[in-house]
Amino acid sequence: MSRETATPGGTLVLDSEGLAKAVLRDREVTSWLALARADDLRVITSAATLVEVVHPRINRPALEWTLSRLVVEPITEDIARHAAGLLAAAGLHGHKYAIDAMLAATALAAPGPVTILTSDPEDLMVLCSSHATVVRV
Repeated sequence: MSRETATPGGTLVLDSEGLAKAVLRDREVTSWLALARADDLRVITSAATLVEVVHPRINRPALEWTLSRLVVEPITEDIARHAAGLLAAAGLHGHKYAIDAMLAATALAAPGPVTILTSDPEDLMVLCSSHATVVRV
């Protein structure tokens, strides 16, 4: 992300890999977060993402610190219904795509422009179509 591509007032979304890398203070993700703060982008993740990222070896204090610096959006009925619609429109179904769909619906409900940091850009590009910028981290 560069100053030229960041748009003030947008939203930066972290999937499980983006969040995990933020917890580990990965250089690339840390740069994205610094630019997001500098450009007044809202930084969010989906509550469903926590299910993927929490595991016995994760540094819990680092996770909690990272979560304190962003917004964890809840999975509401509207988000769940939107996620189901995104799956249907993409011809996808099942648990393999469920969390990505919930993240995509959360991202698409956020103020735009939206950028999603993910380890799985293919699925999220299909789910979000052209309504979000999807970046591999």
